[in-house]
Amino acid sequence: MENAVDVVVIGAGQAGLSAGYHLQRRGFVPLTRAATGDNTFVMLDGDVAPGGAWQHRWASLKMGTVNGIHELPGMPVPPADPVLAARDVLPPYFAAYEEQFQLDVQRPVTVVSVTREDDNPHGRLIVDTGADTYAARYVINATGTWNQPYLPFIPGAPTYAGRQLHVHDYVSRDEFVGKRVAIVGAGVSGVQLLDEIADVAVETLWFTRAEPVWLDESAFDTATRVAAIAGVEERVRQGRAPGSVVSVTGMLWSPLARSAERKGVLNARPMFTAIEPPGVRTRDGVLEPVDVILWATGFRPAIAHLAPLKLRTPEGGIRVENGRSTDDPRLFLIGYGPSQSTVGANRAGRDAVRTIVAEAASVGATA
Repeated sequence: MENAVDVVVIGAGQAGLSAGYHLQRRGFVPLTRAATGDNTFVMLDGDVAPGGAWQHRWASLKMGTVNGIHELPGMPVPPADPVLAARDVLPPYFAAYEEQFQLDVQRPVTVVSVTREDDNPHGRLIVDTGADTYAARYVINATGTWNQPYLPFIPGAPTYAGRQLHVHDYVSRDEFVGKRVAIVGAGVSGVQLLDEIADVAVETLWFTRAEPVWLDESAFDTATRVAAIAGVEERVRQGRAPGSVVSVTGMLWSPLARSAERKGVLNARPMFTAIEPPGVRTRDGVLEPVDVILWATGFRPAIAHLAPLKLRTPEGGIRVENGRSTDDPRLFLIGYGPSQSTVGANRAGRDAVRTIVAEAASVGATA
């Protein structure tokens, strides 16, 4: 069944819920409760329950050590014991948020594709879920990255006799007791799991593509953050694949990093050149036997459903400026590039709705 709607929001994580909140504030009504003449929106989420990516995180990611929690607009995060798992605290908060603001999130709904109704640049975008379709004036894509773990190509990977997993599939350090473990990646997750697994593994080997640049907290000031975000903004404006803020700024000396340093495991090795059945072949030609390879190599935007719009550039990204596709302005991408942080996602949701409301008012004034 096709449904006409003003705005479709795809994804109900931090960015999507921010967009839903601001749509409500601006007078839009969920399609399920709309009357004739209402401005309408619908929120579609692929998960079976509220919570975004938080519901899938590993149990050892505690409220006291998690990186980048920020409250949703209009509702503070409830006080929580720092030792509680983030996945036990934040999904109930998201659920309460959806209920309080009556966002009527439809789930589990997987968007199969977004296509154009016709060649009219002011026509509607067709959002297809396989069961229903929505003809939307605007689409706000807020699908994040959790469902798109990135694994770099390394020669010989299929021949490996041990276990390979991405942090997406990490459960607990108990899986690594007595193992020799290679951890790949210099981001926040890689350092946290290096510190955690070192307590139970026979040995941990840490491999990174480049030598990490470490910053004291005092050096990680507002100017540094602003410059880093500006760099990511420029990447997506040019249509290049979004890079992480950490890749621009370097790594902060967090308590977990200090802990790993004290344990003697924070020793970055150059990325290995090949994988063989018993282990990894280092750059200097040495075969290091390992039982497990844990890839902490990040994620990519989960935007395969946007492929029919043919917006991807040869550089691997979508041209986006101020959270909006420059090649199809009916599409907003929030939680993408510079707005991947939780506070950035909040602002991106707000700004997308402001733009939509301003354009609707302009059309009304000139009609």
